[in-house]
Amino acid sequence: MKKIGIIALLALSIVACNNNADTKKETKEGAEKSNESYTPNLSEADYQEGLLLVSKSDCFTCHKISDRIVGPSYSEVAERYAGANSDTIASLAQKIIKGGSGVWGEQLMNPHPQVSQADAEMMVKYILLLKK
Repeated sequence: MKKIGIIALLALSIVACNNNADTKKETKEGAEKSNESYTPNLSEADYQEGLLLVSKSDCFTCHKISDRIVGPSYSEVAERYAGANSDTIASLAQKIIKGGSGVWGEQLMNPHPQVSQADAEMMVKYILLLKK
């Protein structure tokens, strides 16, 4: 069972890394200071941390990178929130923590109160890199 999980995580990493090629090269610090739109410029370590955080959660039960399941695909989320500013990222992180509904239909997103704000923001930044 562990082998299947490891293989799935490696396959997901490869797919996700391929989607990272089109990201903008704007720094997080500059964008947060001006609160302008930006695509997070995550280092490889940050990218992997975001992937790991998403993989360790129950997110893949309802979301896939390119396919809609219960909730929207991560690609759809990245498209909708392309150019998100730091306030939007913080708000989306709160949506992960508190859950909610109505943005993508009537389906409820379960809350994840065990996820810290910092981890949730790293997850959001990773997801925003998965734009088609």
